[in-house]
Amino acid sequence: MTDELFERRIVRVTGRLDDDAAAKAAATLLALDASGSRPIELYLNSPDGALGATFVLIDTADTLRSALRVLCLGQVGGPVIAVTAAADHRAAAPHARFRLSQPTARFAGTPQEIAAQNRQQQDLLWKLYGRLARRTRRPAEEIAEDMRRGRYLDAREALEYGLIDEIIATRDDGL
Repeated sequence: MTDELFERRIVRVTGRLDDDAAAKAAATLLALDASGSRPIELYLNSPDGALGATFVLIDTADTLRSALRVLCLGQVGGPVIAVTAAADHRAAAPHARFRLSQPTARFAGTPQEIAAQNRQQQDLLWKLYGRLARRTRRPAEEIAEDMRRGRYLDAREALEYGLIDEIIATRDDGL
């Protein structure tokens, strides 16, 4: 199945986006980009993830020569929502859910080290808000507030919010 997905230029990210999952997805995206110029499909079903791992995918998407099309399935949440902002085209299944929420972080070390880690986390968060603000045409402060509140959106609301470009049509089973 993995070879078939690769041949069809599809990359799947499911479950929590951690460093390992981001590294694997980034490597696959880069390999597909090197193998041709047809668009690459990224199927995203990740309810949460690490902020650093999210930026691995965002930075990778920014380097691709091939168009990147994201299809959101299931639930996309936390910082992973910003991966949609890096795509050339963003779509969602009709029943996809989006959760604007801040990532959790654990810091360790001396009080000075913890303060430095917290500043770095806040800087990355504002970069994420800025990225989403540019793509959704909403103020970064509004996005920050929505993420602090843990706002949920269905596919229609995500379209109105500017997170996606379209809701994909479903098969008509004639029922």
